[in-house]
Amino acid sequence: RFYSQQHLVFQEVNLLQLAQGLAFALTVILAVSGPFSGAAQAQGVSDMLAEKVLGKADAPVTMIEYASLSCPHCREFHEKTLPQIKEKYIDTGKVKLIFRDFPLGQRALAAHMVASCAGPVRYFAMVSILFRDQATWSQAPDGLAAIQASARKGGMSPAQVDSCLRNEELLQGIQKTAEAGNRDHGVDATPFFVVAGEKVSGAQNFKVFEDIIERALKK
Repeated sequence: RFYSQQHLVFQEVNLLQLAQGLAFALTVILAVSGPFSGAAQAQGVSDMLAEKVLGKADAPVTMIEYASLSCPHCREFHEKTLPQIKEKYIDTGKVKLIFRDFPLGQRALAAHMVASCAGPVRYFAMVSILFRDQATWSQAPDGLAAIQASARKGGMSPAQVDSCLRNEELLQGIQKTAEAGNRDHGVDATPFFVVAGEKVSGAQNFKVFEDIIERALKK
């Protein structure tokens, strides 16, 4: 079963608690990082919060993924299953994948903000880096320094990371994405998928997704 400790913890909080937790995360980040410099504000927040899509816009099948960058099962999906889906369906124009933020915990929230600040061209590369480095930044005594180190691999300086993490509008936008996922699809753990309207929970193997996609393509 994919249910992890994160799942059990998240089931115990409602949307108000989620909002309070994200707001508290901003307070913590501000306290750690110091005065706002504005260096990471060149990119508009609307651009940062735009849908993150892999694949052709007119692909016949839409696959939505809700993920937390701190979730080991999400990392497993991105490392093992997504490459197969990408090769067979996304790269061939049959499926488009929409990646949506559903951070579980303060460090995950910070990681999602950093990925959004990386820009549309580097977004998925940054997501891959953060998944790859997950065991480090999610457990390091100094979480901010660890996230900065990972972000540097994706081309972001520590100053850019600091500025990004002080963007309250971005934080609130990610919060709204998570709330909408819970409200519209019942997302309460990650990874969670909506494939051609069919809900899938957990880091299932490629065959599970293949079956759903093939059925959708035949309609």
